[in-house]
Amino acid sequence: MGPILFHAVFVKTSLAQQLKLPTQWTKAAMESTAPFPEYPRPQLERKEWMSLNGKWDYIGGKHVASALSPVKPVNFSDKTEKILVPYCPESVLSGIERNQEINMWYSRTFEIPSAWNRKQIIINFDAVDYDATLFVNGEKAGSHSGGYSSFHINITKFLKAGTNTIVVAAHDTNDGRTPSGKNGPRGDYTFTSGIWQSVWLEPVSEHYIKNIRLLPDLVNNRLEVFVDADAALVQATAFDGKKMVSEISGRSGTKLYIPIKDPKVWSPDSPFLYDLTIVLTDNKGNLTDEIKSYFGMRDIKLGNVNGVIRPLLNNKFVMQVGLLDQGYWPDGILTAPTEEALKYDIEFTKKAGFNLIRKHMKTEPKRFYYWADKLGLLIWQDMPAIWYQHEDTAKVRSVFRKELHAMIDDLYNSPSIITWVPFNENWGAFDVKEMTDWVKKLDPSRLVNGNSGFNNNPGYQKAAGDPGNGDFVDTHIYVGPDGASKPDGKRVASLGEFGGVGLFVRGHMWPVENNAYAYEATRDRLTDKYVLLMDQVEQLMRYQGLSIAVYTQTTDVEHEVNGILTYDRAVEKMDIERVKAVNEAVINAGNKLNP
Repeated sequence: MGPILFHAVFVKTSLAQQLKLPTQWTKAAMESTAPFPEYPRPQLERKEWMSLNGKWDYIGGKHVASALSPVKPVNFSDKTEKILVPYCPESVLSGIERNQEINMWYSRTFEIPSAWNRKQIIINFDAVDYDATLFVNGEKAGSHSGGYSSFHINITKFLKAGTNTIVVAAHDTNDGRTPSGKNGPRGDYTFTSGIWQSVWLEPVSEHYIKNIRLLPDLVNNRLEVFVDADAALVQATAFDGKKMVSEISGRSGTKLYIPIKDPKVWSPDSPFLYDLTIVLTDNKGNLTDEIKSYFGMRDIKLGNVNGVIRPLLNNKFVMQVGLLDQGYWPDGILTAPTEEALKYDIEFTKKAGFNLIRKHMKTEPKRFYYWADKLGLLIWQDMPAIWYQHEDTAKVRSVFRKELHAMIDDLYNSPSIITWVPFNENWGAFDVKEMTDWVKKLDPSRLVNGNSGFNNNPGYQKAAGDPGNGDFVDTHIYVGPDGASKPDGKRVASLGEFGGVGLFVRGHMWPVENNAYAYEATRDRLTDKYVLLMDQVEQLMRYQGLSIAVYTQTTDVEHEVNGILTYDRAVEKMDIERVKAVNEAVINAGNKLNP
């Protein structure tokens, strides 16, 4: 989405409890001793684990000791502040609420359960922005760079009996030279930094499953499984509920194929998920690891429908009617206040009759994708943009490629994700044609939208424009939808963003000057406008070959009041029954285009 110009005046609250705009989940989040108690990684789940979310000691700010690649931790005193992990220090939920800390030091203690004796102990960080260094009992245990990808570190050799102390140093200049999306110097919203997703421990054996890669293969009625583990025997079993479907065995580090006879396909209308268990044994037959997972059997590709190239889900055209979903929160900023809140946006999108989310300029915790998989929503996943791609190009562009690769690896197994979007509106775009091909090579099983809204461009750079390759001809039209792309014979036509019509709702707006691309005065008139826009989308679908329309946006975000929901998710700004009815009418009209 292109930036909407505005003038903002932020008023600093004297107390964290003096909220600018609370949500219905704010109180529960602030009072929680252990936020997000749910298992964080549903597609590689073990029985035993320990959450480290909760109150940590905290030292932060531009003028404290540098947290960039430190060789030793700072000293924490009794007078340090407390921060509620995993909320970023810029958020009110964290208890800190200061802008752009840059240097962030976190510390907490824990004890290893006796049942974990003689186990390897892994610490998992689901997201830390940006450079993170871990110390365990005063010793450096590892480091990671990248604000949107998960990482883990084996800390076994640093642990001792009784109480252990960990310190995390996080450094984030937020200078636009690393992937940051809207959370950057040319982005629109409050900057965020530091720990912003769950931190947790798990015990494993010496030989354990480091990762899995699942690829549904509908052509051959099978699931391709790759288990990343030390050389060992793998047994993988697929279940339909409690009924075993099939099982296979083989060696780790090789592609294994589980036959799925007469597969129940996954789609938004029928989001069926198979359960999967994977057991690892050593050469003597001893069990060394066991995980639970799930998968959906679905296929996404391009095909010809009555002479028009369109995206095919399980060999049928499904008109993609979606929302631009930025995943921002007035209390947690990049982090939803609770699991219930994280799930709420997906449930609302589904309730309103949409079948697609475009996850815009950020990633989410893995449980977000679990709920999209389970409830049935297609996802376009954007890569968060860099902002200064033409400065120090060897470093900046390499970082972008590395983190784009990490994002794809991190989210690869979710059936809901059908499209990768490397660039948006030329922001941070470079070598777009080559990057589009590269992403397609990394993941041939999904579609790639190389530069969504290539017709839009910020004035401070030369436009990269239409790469001419990939799977989409994608334009952004505000308000639109007139002027949307047409298919070019090898790529489908997509309206990657349109709409953006605003409505002011007193008492439910962020305290800045609010704006939108256009306005309506009342809920009824805004609903009428939306219905009209979707009627026009249907005309474009029927007669101009349009296959995707993404409305801006799910919720208001800070200064933008063009959401279907207010920023605090308290008010539905349109008549959702009418929204659902017109969305379903457009999708059903698309279904009828199939021969």
